[in-house]
Amino acid sequence: MTEIHFTSAPDKDETYEVGSQVEVFCDHDKGGNRIRDWLVGTVVQVDPKMIAIQFQQNVYLTDGWMVPDRVLWCPKESINIRLVRKRKRSQIKSR
Repeated sequence: MTEIHFTSAPDKDETYEVGSQVEVFCDHDKGGNRIRDWLVGTVVQVDPKMIAIQFQQNVYLTDGWMVPDRVLWCPKESINIRLVRKRKRSQIKSR
């Protein structure tokens, strides 16, 4: 069995966990057009430096290639990833 040597203790307080909903600023399809905007996806894998996010829509690399299986890998520290912002539902007044 291979030994793993850490230079510091592993961080147990992970920002992202498998199953978490995140938003990624990326190229994707919306209304038949390719746009660059925030898109909600689900974290499917967490590595020490990278996370894999799967989307329900096609996503593209910056050079135009479609991402296979709609799974985009991003560095954990990227400014283009954030946890999904909780939005308040406007209360509908009954008339």
